[in-house]
Amino acid sequence: MDSNSPEDQIDHSRYSPIRPAPRPAVNQNYEDSELTSKIIGCAMQVHRKVGCGFQEVIYQRSLGVELKKAGIRFEREFEMPIYYDEERVGSRRVDILVEDRIPVELKAVVELDDVHLAQAKNYLEAYKLRVGLLINFGATSLQFRRLINSKGKPGLR
Repeated sequence: MDSNSPEDQIDHSRYSPIRPAPRPAVNQNYEDSELTSKIIGCAMQVHRKVGCGFQEVIYQRSLGVELKKAGIRFEREFEMPIYYDEERVGSRRVDILVEDRIPVELKAVVELDDVHLAQAKNYLEAYKLRVGLLINFGATSLQFRRLINSKGKPGLR
């Protein structure tokens, strides 16, 4: 074999191997871990294809396409009533409601702030749901938080 072949002259240690993007871990200790992991995986796919810098509605629609491809049932802009002392005082729209039980609040900001986390937690408490997601497409890397409401119910219907 010729020791001066072009293959011998390439320093392969300088290149990292191409690897598929990591899949979100399924942790059975989390309630609805399998479904939330699938949702996060769909969001990662959107972020990989679209990147950051768009308005939230673009990510909402793109995530809807990915959820549909994954066979995950969802509703966009799902309106939910807000009650105070068992009296309806208004309503809010959650960006995406998955499988009637997981509200997904989307953001397109440079960095998630405490106010975003508080908003997502308030949705869980107001709707009496147990598990939710806060996903931010605005950063260079996708940011997400799984949220748990120990007082919530498993679903709306």
